Amino acid sequence: MIQQQNNTDFIFGTHPIIEAMRNGNEMEKILIAQGTRSPQISEIIGLAKELQYPVQFVPVEKLNRVTRKNHQGVLAFVSPVSYQLIEQVIPMIYDEGRTPFILILDRITDVRNFGAICRSAEASGVDAVVVPSRGAAMVNADAMKTSAGALSKINLCRVDNIKITIDFLKESGLKIAAVSEKTELNAWENDLTGPIALILGSEEDGISDAYLKKVDIHVKFPMVGTVESLNVSVAAGIACFEILRQRLK
Repeated sequence: MIQQQNNTDFIFGTHPIIEAMRNGNEMEKILIAQGTRSPQISEIIGLAKELQYPVQFVPVEKLNRVTRKNHQGVLAFVSPVSYQLIEQVIPMIYDEGRTPFILILDRITDVRNFGAICRSAEASGVDAVVVPSRGAAMVNADAMKTSAGALSKINLCRVDNIKITIDFLKESGLKIAAVSEKTELNAWENDLTGPIALILGSEEDGISDAYLKKVDIHVKFPMVGTVESLNVSVAAGIACFEILRQRLK
């Protein structure tokens, strides 16, 4: 039985989780208590690897905070959306005669920021949003609500390694842009037309250095006030619609 806590659906217990996975239920992530071992747990791990569902080994107290019922050392959060493979999305876009526009979110953990970003992304014509399998906001009821339905319409791609995904996108003909301060050029002074992937960094420390090294274009916004930075969802909206503006010229 699927249960809910804090706007997040979850399943607990080995047999219900195995049955749900076999029936095609998409999982946000699976939590397994450290030290838990059984043939059923091994089966869950194997199915998760096959289906590319994130698995985390955590202290049992973390599971107990979600439910006090007999979870048998395993708990799975059910996703309200289906994830796509970026390796399939890009060829599909080209086959349809369109120019790819991809958004990469590096460790965006606030669900409301995530939902708001996806709302702007869908409205500005983004083809897919790429998120890491670890260290990202969960797609739950709050994210769905903040996205105003966009999460049900846009391609969401979960990847194990963003660095490898960036390499794939570059090999597929996309230029990589990043919202950062490492440039003297304002956003509209850059050529943001053509196949493009835009990276936005975490609320705490921005874009990872490993990803910045692969960036072709740095996108900057002039600021005349006293605050030093914009909320990431606001920055995402400005950048996405600047790309759309250049595409419509």
